[in-house]
Amino acid sequence: MPFSAMASAAGDGATVQLRILETTDLHVNIVNYDYFADKPTDEYGFAKTATLIKQAREDAANSLLFDNGDLIQGNPLGDYVATVDPLQQGETHPVYKALNLLDYDAGNIGNHEFNYGLDFLKNSLAGADFPYVNANVYVDDGDKDESNDKNLFTPYLILDKEVKDESGAVHKLKVGVIGFVPPQILQWDKAKLEGKVITKDIVKTAEKYVPEMKAKGADIIVAIPHSGFEDIAQTELMENSVLYLSKVKDINAILFGHAHKVFPDKSFEGKTGIDLEKGTINGVPAVEPGFWGNNLGVIDLTLQLTDGKWTVANSKTAVKPIYDTVNKKPLVDADQEVLDAVAEDHQHTLDYVRGPVGTTTAPINSFFALVQDDPSIQIVTNAQKWYVEQQLQGTDYEGIPVLSAGAPFKAGGRQGPGYYTNIPTGSIAIKNVADLYLYSNTVNAVLVTGAELKEWLEWSAGQFNTIDPAATAKQELINYDFPTYNFDVIDGVTYQIDVSKPAKYTGTGDVLNASSSRIVNLQFKGKPIDPAQKFVVASNNYRASSSKFANPDGKRIILASPDENRQVIIDYIRSFKTIDPAADGNWSLAPINDKVNVSFKTSPDAKSAAESIKSLAYVGATEDGYAEFKLSFAAPATTVPQPPTKPDPKPPVKPDPKPEPKPEPKPEAPADIVYIVKQGDTLWAIANKYGTTWQKVAKYNKLKNPNRIYVGQKILIPASK
Repeated sequence: MPFSAMASAAGDGATVQLRILETTDLHVNIVNYDYFADKPTDEYGFAKTATLIKQAREDAANSLLFDNGDLIQGNPLGDYVATVDPLQQGETHPVYKALNLLDYDAGNIGNHEFNYGLDFLKNSLAGADFPYVNANVYVDDGDKDESNDKNLFTPYLILDKEVKDESGAVHKLKVGVIGFVPPQILQWDKAKLEGKVITKDIVKTAEKYVPEMKAKGADIIVAIPHSGFEDIAQTELMENSVLYLSKVKDINAILFGHAHKVFPDKSFEGKTGIDLEKGTINGVPAVEPGFWGNNLGVIDLTLQLTDGKWTVANSKTAVKPIYDTVNKKPLVDADQEVLDAVAEDHQHTLDYVRGPVGTTTAPINSFFALVQDDPSIQIVTNAQKWYVEQQLQGTDYEGIPVLSAGAPFKAGGRQGPGYYTNIPTGSIAIKNVADLYLYSNTVNAVLVTGAELKEWLEWSAGQFNTIDPAATAKQELINYDFPTYNFDVIDGVTYQIDVSKPAKYTGTGDVLNASSSRIVNLQFKGKPIDPAQKFVVASNNYRASSSKFANPDGKRIILASPDENRQVIIDYIRSFKTIDPAADGNWSLAPINDKVNVSFKTSPDAKSAAESIKSLAYVGATEDGYAEFKLSFAAPATTVPQPPTKPDPKPPVKPDPKPEPKPEPKPEAPADIVYIVKQGDTLWAIANKYGTTWQKVAKYNKLKNPNRIYVGQKILIPASK
């Protein structure tokens, strides 16, 4: 008999405590440093998670450590290693310089591992001192015969682990480890993967391999899906399939991720199959430790040996945080060994993020983003529109008008008078982009009608309190219970907001005043909007997936890009080098009368900027440190954009004193308009100015790359003939 079997028989009745540890979705956050704000942070970073790992091991006689992917992409350090100073064959990626210090037992592949292509992934994985598994990505062999499909990676491993029981006796434990990735990588990274790999359903793949693992002697099986939990009906090639994976026989523990959530957590309360007290899904111990190293996942299994077989007699699941979010204090120090291992890479990244992306011809601030159209939102919406129009070329949606939604993320409120975007004229560094876009959202686009667009804006208008037109006492304009990140400005249409009318919706989207209509003069290309017309709206994954106004029936997402909005802004600025971020004034607060006394609070730094805004009058400093202004409602808070003036007609030719009779000339065809490209121009903006589309202008000018126009270039605007 094999030795392991003899040892098992001899140890019948033994009890082993096995601790399983998980990190996931680190996204290159090795150092506890916010590269966008250019300062250290206590809220995330693997250097701090490493301290938790070492502590967790000290408290356990037997432990295993796994990483669940999305490791090599996600912050400027990852960008630097992939694109600025690309990792070369034989070099070790910084993430593995750090993780190798912790003696990981195995790792799983995440969807973002594919963002830089298969060659870069191969070079990166070569630096890991631990093995990787993935069972549902296969080589694309071009045929439809599944029987001969070959895995791109090792589908599973059976680790030989020596463990001590409670009496100190040593046993050999065979631990099966299997990993999975969302099948949607073929959509998200189509350009890099099409024709090279195929993906298969997570649950079906598990049903294929888990019995094989048991047949090869696995005593326990740990599943590591880079997949989240969704309490919805099971579908083929399901992205977040943990609920159904937990039903696969003989899986003893699940380490999941991808969704950047924490499990166990009260947010899962009442979901199918969930036992929060035990930390199980359909009876299987499971854990999801957040993202960026902000938590360590811990599953403690009690294993018993009976009749030569190990079974899970009990389990306990916990998530260990590195930061106390309630009391706002760190719970552990960073591991110096990890910091030292990546010190050089960290410094290179700092030099990179402090370098310029481009220049701005005007300041970019959010001081007045809640009372008038604002440059800090305009640059975001411009970049999103630029990106989405490129992505939709050649699709069924090409030609549908693309609008763009953005919100003021940093606009004071409960965060205090220092919480505003404030970028001066001149150089823009990568770290400045954090001021423009705080969140790690990805670009999404939705398809809505004109009528639905109006309701979206009605909800957004909940940002304001109702102003009584008959009152002369001071009235506060801003509803601070309405988060500013929900105040969507939609560029590409023009409109006014009448705050003398009550809000139609609450902040959560419930109907408050069904007959109210704050959105007035809503127009597209100078004409009242057609309720039935279709529009594509560029936004982000958060809004597209969670808002019933952006996605009324849950089926409106036509583009779900893996690219972050923040990166798109960086690419946009880099593409045009010099930008003019001036707001186009597409929305304003509708006038009421000259007697209402409406107050608005903003940053003290806004005083000088407000001097040129006639609708604002400085009142004074507030007790909480803001600058208070009185806002005039005698006229629109901003100037509603006027349609472009037509070119001056050619002066009439004076006739000769004695004209000779000539045949009457035929009417002259209208001449093409010649537009000279200025700094910050985009083709879609030029086309929109003259009431046409960028596709028509590009075709007319035979532009090989519509995204590459340059200052001084002549663009012909086709005349209507």
